[in-house]
Amino acid sequence: MPHATASWLVDSTSLTFQQIAEFCGLHILEVQAIADDTAATKLTGRDPLRSGELTMDEIERGQDDPTYRLRMHREPDKAIRTKGPRYTPVSKRQDKPDGVAWLIRNHPELSDGQIGKLIGTTRTTIQAIRDRSHWNIANIQPKDPVTLGLTSQRELDAAVAKAAKAAGTDLVANDTGFARDREALIEELRAEREAAAREVEAAHSAEGAGEEGPGQSGFVDPFRS
Repeated sequence: MPHATASWLVDSTSLTFQQIAEFCGLHILEVQAIADDTAATKLTGRDPLRSGELTMDEIERGQDDPTYRLRMHREPDKAIRTKGPRYTPVSKRQDKPDGVAWLIRNHPELSDGQIGKLIGTTRTTIQAIRDRSHWNIANIQPKDPVTLGLTSQRELDAAVAKAAKAAGTDLVANDTGFARDREALIEELRAEREAAAREVEAAHSAEGAGEEGPGQSGFVDPFRS
């Protein structure tokens, strides 16, 4: 559970995003999204100390030296993956169409089968979003599936590289997809942070405007001299 472990490390330690990303096997932007709480839902942290994967001494060593790479003391129990579609938590299933729309728009080289594996949805749904016949097409907004927590950046990069290779595209000469996705994700995160800041400022302003003195409200405290 790398995302849950990363969430715990972000909340409970002062390790750098790079250290956490390397230890959990995630992309640094995924850790950034977790730290900014811009993922689709707030993750429940998983304590790597309790599972024996890390020790407090190891964490303290990493906190003292930002360049230190954490060493895993005990390999996590491997999850048994059965055949079938990717499991997606109920709370995130409503985000699948948005993730599919984003992949269709930003990675047209991906096949319906590849998109289905990344998102965990059916070819019928993907085709309906492609030809805009989906029953909820009016409310579907393209959103990065990595930010939504539907897939990982590594899985997405691997699928894009495989699709490019199958299409005969020179990935070395045209390796702009990752940079474009990275910039898009950074812009999304920045926009969400700015929107949240504006909401907080507006709330404070509203509270200030709502504070009325005795003369404004018409109420006079009989105990005040």
